[in-house]
Amino acid sequence: MKKIITAIILAGLFIATNAGAMDGMQHGTATEPAAEGSHDAMQHGSTSMDDKFMHSVMADDVHTEFQIMDLASMNMKDPEGKTHHVMATFMRDDKKIETLAGKVKLIAPSGKEQIADLKDYGGGNFAANFTIDEPGKWGVICLFKEDNGKHTVKFWYEHKQM
Repeated sequence: MKKIITAIILAGLFIATNAGAMDGMQHGTATEPAAEGSHDAMQHGSTSMDDKFMHSVMADDVHTEFQIMDLASMNMKDPEGKTHHVMATFMRDDKKIETLAGKVKLIAPSGKEQIADLKDYGGGNFAANFTIDEPGKWGVICLFKEDNGKHTVKFWYEHKQM
């Protein structure tokens, strides 16, 4: 029963956080594009193509971009047998943040949780590997700390079993 209540509370938090985050975003329109190189020109939200899912959102004053990719589609194998690669980049004032500490938590549709530290791959690219083995909506939470403070990003990843 505790797991069900926890899952319901987490789902409510995800929905509330994402709805609140969407209110403050500005986007260019087809008739009025945003200026090139500005944060307004950056697309926020989620897209999915082939074996890659992408999500972009502002976390305070940091533009974040996440990609979730199937390791097999990248011709990569994880020594621990993990199946997916979660990669993240962080930008402030159109410059990549190259030094930070962070963790990513994935919550499966069944409520099972995985947590991994973001590994620094250089050039402002950070990533962690996970096992994504259930179809459905996965909760993704990223907590990161850099020179200007601590930040949180939350979003949903829809995994479709192949």
